Amino acid sequence: MVKLRRVMTLFALSGAIGGCMVGSDYSRPSLDVPSTYQHAPNYVQHDARDLADTEWWKQFRDPVLDAMIEEALAHNKELQVAAANVEASMALITQTRSMLMPQLGYQGTGDQKRITESPTTVIAKLIPNPKTTYAVMLASSWEIDFWGRIRRMSEAARASVMASEEARRGVILSLVTSVANTYVQLRSLDFQLATAERTRASYAESVAIFELQFKYGQISQVTLEQARSQYELVAAMIPQIERDIALTENAICLLLGHNPEAVVRGKTLTELALPVVSNGIPSQLLERRPDIAQAEQQLIAANAQIGAARAAYFPTISLTGAYGSASGQLSGLFTGAAGAWNYGGAVAGPIFAGGLVSGQVAQAQAVQQAALYNYEFVIQRAFADVENALISREKVAEQVDAEARRVTALRAYERLAQLQYDGGYADYLTVLNAQQQLFPAEINYAQSLGQKYIALVGVYKSMGGGWVERAEAMTLQTEPNSNVDLRSTVETAR
Repeated sequence: MVKLRRVMTLFALSGAIGGCMVGSDYSRPSLDVPSTYQHAPNYVQHDARDLADTEWWKQFRDPVLDAMIEEALAHNKELQVAAANVEASMALITQTRSMLMPQLGYQGTGDQKRITESPTTVIAKLIPNPKTTYAVMLASSWEIDFWGRIRRMSEAARASVMASEEARRGVILSLVTSVANTYVQLRSLDFQLATAERTRASYAESVAIFELQFKYGQISQVTLEQARSQYELVAAMIPQIERDIALTENAICLLLGHNPEAVVRGKTLTELALPVVSNGIPSQLLERRPDIAQAEQQLIAANAQIGAARAAYFPTISLTGAYGSASGQLSGLFTGAAGAWNYGGAVAGPIFAGGLVSGQVAQAQAVQQAALYNYEFVIQRAFADVENALISREKVAEQVDAEARRVTALRAYERLAQLQYDGGYADYLTVLNAQQQLFPAEINYAQSLGQKYIALVGVYKSMGGGWVERAEAMTLQTEPNSNVDLRSTVETAR
């Protein structure tokens, strides 16, 4: 953000004012970083590493998903809240940095007062009573930051700004992946609904045929009721899937920043392209993940606060001055004789504060220690996220392959069982058993296929990367009040 860079530049210039600074400068603590990921792909592909810095969601090759992410980056309320928090932090650093500069102000006063004349004294007779006074003054003050208290506070404020910015980038990371995951989940539910409706229609035909056969005495009522129960089993699942679809559509609308409505679809689940797995080096995670960068900035701020607290042990040195004019008559306020000025310096410091300063230092040190532990925990959690994402991608892919083979086998089983039943070589229980296994297997396959895409999204989310900056650039290029027309996007793609 251009404004953020400008504020950071002004802070660097103001930091040159003053003398030494109490407290130690920040240095990144030593970290235990693994050399490799345990479940990294067993191949190395240069293009896959580069994909960590590109808009990976475009690998799905679905223009509707691309438009959804663009709209979410422009209108998502949580992202707008995060951006407002950055602006608030930037204003705070401006306030803190201003204390390094001399403060100049003005004051105009006019008052009239009467003093008691009892008992009457000679002095009371000499002083006009009541007395009128007019004054116009320019006043200035400047606290010389000799011990670096203000600069440490500014350093802490600057780190807080950067932490807020990293939090905003974290929202971008979460937002993009949430839109992709929710869209994939929606297409998986659509796949499940289509499977259920196709199966219900097939079972309905079977029930209609069996009703005729029962009517003319060709089958028993037991066989007819078995067919009906199988039909109703599938029919009962359809409302559940439709409910889940509606809830998922509402979740997408919330991510896109508008009220619930029907969501436009693009490619089906089976038509989506499969993104390439992104490789990465563990040490790069420290720079790529916004949550790690945010935790480090919080640690920097806490470290600076220790110096600011310790500076309270030392005296503050201030310069003050005023220049203007004062007169008992308004007409003589700006005459030469009405001129007035003063200047001076002040030194103030603690002698006994009942442990106030030492308590503030101890508190700052404890906060810094907590920030350090949090920083280390966030790093450990980040590596765990990557390992979890990589193993999920690998095992879910294996599960999908197994589910696909099972569906193929069960379809053959059902077809052969139906042929045996039609030929009189098997009873209907054989067909029923095949159907009872096939339909859940098809539903499981649709769910697993969606999880396969979601697991790949999880890899990109856990590793971070330059794609966050590219998504951030999209938020700056999109007008806040612009609307992305998903329906026109679909028509253009078609």
